[in-house]
Amino acid sequence: MDTSFWTAARGVRSHQEHMNILSNNIANLNTSGYKMKSGAFLDLMYYNMRAPEEDLTRLKAGTGMMVERTDVDVSPTAAVPTYQPMDYAILGEGFFVLQDPASGDITYTRDGHFSASVRTNGMYLITDAGKLVLDANRNPIRVVDGKAAVDPLVVTFANTDGMLSVGDNEFSPVPKNGPPLLVESPRLRSGYLEMSNVDLAEEYSKVIQASRAYSYALKMVQTSDEVEQTINSLRG
Repeated sequence: MDTSFWTAARGVRSHQEHMNILSNNIANLNTSGYKMKSGAFLDLMYYNMRAPEEDLTRLKAGTGMMVERTDVDVSPTAAVPTYQPMDYAILGEGFFVLQDPASGDITYTRDGHFSASVRTNGMYLITDAGKLVLDANRNPIRVVDGKAAVDPLVVTFANTDGMLSVGDNEFSPVPKNGPPLLVESPRLRSGYLEMSNVDLAEEYSKVIQASRAYSYALKMVQTSDEVEQTINSLRG
């Protein structure tokens, strides 16, 4: 009895997390450089059921599921013109390299919507979150006469699966991604921004599936509770 109740509860929680991922994708439909995320589910432990005579049978029961990780689809998409010289789009693989001016931490992004910021020794290219954009020498890029003095650095990774999303459309690599690799002669386009790769129709269909699964899991919780109430009344 308890197994069915907690299995259903885990299902409710997992489908809620799935809905959160989908809603985040839809909310960022028009965010430049946004990369679609998807939840990867993991089955929890299965066990053999017992017959009335306490012998193990071939029938198996599961203990539910959970969201193991969130994958990111970093495949490139089309670029649209903005006519702003400090905007950049990467036509192909790769990431821009960013540096937090306060902590010095390095993060990576596909979002090339940059602007200028006044610092103590001049103007520099920054992101909307205030991160400095680095050049091929890993130095912050100066802005001269409303344009970047040099093109941004573009790097990639041997394996882009599992990169950690750290907010503000930025990513941080994990050990399995390996070290950053320089992209030789990157195809950059100034005055353009890469579009989001979210497919609205596909996301809506996933929302419908997740909402139905969520309602079925809730029904299972309710049914388990009703069965337990019936058993308790019979005991009384």
